[in-house]
Parts: sequence; structure tokens; C-alpha cells
Amino acid sequence: MADKKPQKKVTLNQLRKKMREGEQIVQMAIYDYRSAVIADRLGIDILCVSDTGGMILFGHKSTVTVTFDEVMMMAKAIDRGSQYGLRMVDMPYWSFHVSPEQAVENAGRFVHEANAEVMKCEGNQHHAKNLEAIVKAGIPVQGHIGITPMRMPQLGGFFAQGKTAERAKELVDDAWAMVDAGCFSIMCEVTSQEVNEYLAEVLPVPVISLGAGQGAHGVHIITSDLFHLYEEHTPRHSKVYTDLIPIMEDVFTSYRDEVKENIYPGPEHTVFMSDEEALKFAKDMKWDTKLAQLEK
Repeated sequence: MADKKPQKKVTLNQLRKKMREGEQIVQMAIYDYRSAVIADRLGIDILCVSDTGGMILFGHKSTVTVTFDEVMMMAKAIDRGSQYGLRMVDMPYWSFHVSPEQAVENAGRFVHEANAEVMKCEGNQHHAKNLEAIVKAGIPVQGHIGITPMRMPQLGGFFAQGKTAERAKELVDDAWAMVDAGCFSIMCEVTSQEVNEYLAEVLPVPVISLGAGQGAHGVHIITSDLFHLYEEHTPRHSKVYTDLIPIMEDVFTSYRDEVKENIYPGPEHTVFMSDEEALKFAKDMKWDTKLAQLEK
């Protein structure tokens, strides 16, 4: 039986306290109600409604094509499944990029319609003014730097960021711009550990590592990666704790075969009339085959 932590609502103040006291912050990308229920009762600090859920649940080839409405659907499910974890929404592509007004409008919709508490926004120093507008509207934001899937064409693919001193300095500038914009936290995705460690040392807010090694104040993981549910690609930084694919294949195969062989459903899965009611029904319906069975 998994250990359960005493339940207490996670707040930004609690995250800052964990940062000060050296307690790791646990953040997970969650897409569905049942996962939210389990993660929440086990004390996961931040439940992030990630746009990667659009790839796992809806078959998108990248997060760029995941729609606002799809993220909203996932966000509502996570709200229904959680009470204690901080509910974060990963704002989808083109939902905060155009203007401060657009950013505030869409962040506000997630708060109003899905009961979200905080946003996560991919970007760099050039997006800072839009993030600042969200924060000034009263909605906390976690800034997301490093590998930012929405900018894959510009970045040239899924390559680790910050492996040169020059690129590392750019990432540091991005992080500071987001902190200056009021972001309560910075997430480093697949940056060099040196960038991650440096930012954790100098920034006044919690730094979260997603594939950026140790040294941050917390770690983020994609839930489906824990179970190898995205067969197409297993990121180097992810750890597969249980491979559910062969288990699911075995179960689906057993179900298929038992249906074909008329094994399932069996008597233990079935509701029957009493013989008296079955006989009455068969007579009323003039169901000769059933009458023949019952009158034997």
C-alpha cells in the first residue's frame, strides 16, 4: 500500500517554505481524472495540466496542434479529481503569445471555467510582458525555459539547451526576465545541469527541473513517461517505473480471445431471471427456443 501523507492544501507560500528548507517540490504532468485523484491523495505538490496530454490522449503529433478546448477539457477533469495539490495549467500554443490582453483573457478563462490556480507558460525574455500581464491580473505564472516544444522549428529540434556558455547565458537572461515579470517559479526543461544549478542558486523563486538534472528545488515529470505509455519516444531524462504497454497488450489479448471462444462473459458476470419468471417471459414472447430449454 502506498504511503499517504497528511493532506494539506498546497499554496505558493508552502512552495517557498519548501525552497527555504531544502524540501524537494514534486510536480507532475497530469491529464485525466483518475490520475489526479491518485496523485492528489499521495501528496504531489503541483498537478500540471500539460499540453502533452493532447499527444497521449488525443493523438496529436506535437503540442503545437493541441487546442485550447482540449486543454480546458483536461483542466476540468483535474479540478474534479484534486483537492490539495496546486492546480497548474500549461497554456497551449498561441493562447498567450499575441498580446498581454490575449494572455490575460485566456488565463482568466482557465481560472474561471476550470478552477485553475496557476499557469505555466513556455517562452523567453520576449514573452515576459505577456506573462507580467497575467501576473498583474492576479494569476500566478511558472515560467518555462530551455526546450520549449512550441518553438521546435526555431530551436532546430529536441536538443538539450545550455550546453555552451553563450546559450547558457541566454537562458539565464530568459529566467531573470520571467522572474522580473513576477513569475513565482521557473522550470528548466532539458537544460544542462549547470544552468539548472546556477539558477537554483541565484533566483529568488523555486526552480523546477524537467530533465535538467539535480540541484533544483523540485522535479517535474510527464506521467505517461513513468509508464512508457508514449511508445513512440522515451526521453533520455525519463525513468520508466512500470512498462504498462505489455501488460495492456496481455489484457487486451485475453479479453479478445475469451470473447471469441465464448468464455467471457461467464455465469459469474451475468444476471438471470428466476426459472419461474423466465418461463413466464418465454411464454409471453412465444420464445420457443427458451421454452424448450426450460421445459426439459
